[in-house]
Amino acid sequence: SIAVKKELSPQIIGEQITKNELKKHILILASDSLGGREVGKPGELMAANYIANHFKNIGIPPYKNSTYYQEIPLHQTIIEDIYLTINNTELKFKKEFYTYPSFNETDIAAQEIVFLGYGIDTKNYNDYNIDVDGKVIMILEGEPKNEQGEYIVSGGNQKSPESNWKFKLKTAKSKGARAVLIALDNYNKDYEKAEHKIEHPGVSLMNKEEQIPFVYIGEKIVNQVLGKNKLEKIKNKITKKQKSINKIIQNEIVLKTQNNTKKFTGKNVLGFIEGSDPDLKNEIIVVTAHYDHIGIIDGLIHNGADDNATGTAAVLEIAKAFQTAKKLGINFKRSILCMPNSAEEKGLLGSYHYVENPEFPLKNTIACLNVDMIGRMDKFHPNDSNYVYLIGADKLSTDLHNISESANKKYVKIDIDYKFNDPKDPNRFYYRSDHYNFAKKNIPSIFYFSGVHEDYHKHTDTTEKLIYEKVEKITKLIFYTAWDLANATERPKVDKTNTFNLNRY
Repeated sequence: SIAVKKELSPQIIGEQITKNELKKHILILASDSLGGREVGKPGELMAANYIANHFKNIGIPPYKNSTYYQEIPLHQTIIEDIYLTINNTELKFKKEFYTYPSFNETDIAAQEIVFLGYGIDTKNYNDYNIDVDGKVIMILEGEPKNEQGEYIVSGGNQKSPESNWKFKLKTAKSKGARAVLIALDNYNKDYEKAEHKIEHPGVSLMNKEEQIPFVYIGEKIVNQVLGKNKLEKIKNKITKKQKSINKIIQNEIVLKTQNNTKKFTGKNVLGFIEGSDPDLKNEIIVVTAHYDHIGIIDGLIHNGADDNATGTAAVLEIAKAFQTAKKLGINFKRSILCMPNSAEEKGLLGSYHYVENPEFPLKNTIACLNVDMIGRMDKFHPNDSNYVYLIGADKLSTDLHNISESANKKYVKIDIDYKFNDPKDPNRFYYRSDHYNFAKKNIPSIFYFSGVHEDYHKHTDTTEKLIYEKVEKITKLIFYTAWDLANATERPKVDKTNTFNLNRY
């Protein structure tokens, strides 16, 4: 229906991306009938089918002539029984300690517990000046401060990534520890926040490394191990001396868990659109968005309208735009892989599985454009929706950053906010969406995002709160950036060392 000559600009195609078409997808993906799209549940499968049918209807063939799906091999873990004793005193699960169902069945007995400060290993501050190989260790949550109230690790008022519990567990595992007890300042408050993760099955990739066994402990157990009121004294000493305190405590400890583990699969959905240049079509731009969400919690459907029906709809319309261009003979040289992926909410597992088992060679993957939550305003932009956060564009490639900037100036003119592009960003958004797994493989990547709002991960993240003009504008920006990348003379050079520490935890 578009009267067009081949030399016409991509704008004629970009204009086909409309808020009404985006809204149609979002209303379906975020409807109650999909039940919050939790990976492995019927609603996720319905969403995958909807996406695959969209690809089929617009004329994208199944990749490798066989399927639209890349299966993600997952397993679900429920703790059926957990038993913790210290000096023959049996402790009460949930009342005095808790953990998440995210590690293998465990049967540990030890004669001592090594108290290891905060469990941090950095240049400025190090707790690991004692051998913990084969030991059960006890660490404090958070990180130490000096007497001026500054963090010792970062030397300022910014928390360090090393204070994150997952980072600490990874460090403990690398040092050979057998299990970790994490002492909490406010057990009841933390338990309330963590209750959903405690009560619900843990999900992990079949072939991904298991976590070290760990439990969070409250005041009663801390006093039992360290002695009554000793904890504050130890913290004050670390603050004063600005260095670690270790102790070997002769306490008999037994930790046993019995798990119920079930295998299941999630689905990445792949829409591959071949470019027109005989050589350059072997190079690929990946456009990603996770389509899974967090399902039903306490009987309430968490529809995930902004998170991430908006990003998924964007990828579907970008696929349609490239497919339309192809049908009309408006050529783009490189190929486009539109990949709505799953299991992001369980720890970026779908994208991790893809980069570890790529269907198209990663060496030919020249960029990843990832979209996650682009439909709302946040507290930093309360009165103006004409903005988008870009994260990561300049971290590996000056070219990618420049192409992105010029596409915006040429076609869209939205305000680009780089606030969260700072490696010291305490929100750590760079590590929290699917581009991260591509960036880890040295693939220049951009994360498009419009910020967190009060409905994030709540059942109130619903379609009527979205700003559809905003979704349209950001989708166009991503399309034009992909278009310019597809037609650039050279692929974006990797000319920078990533300033984000690529060990997420």
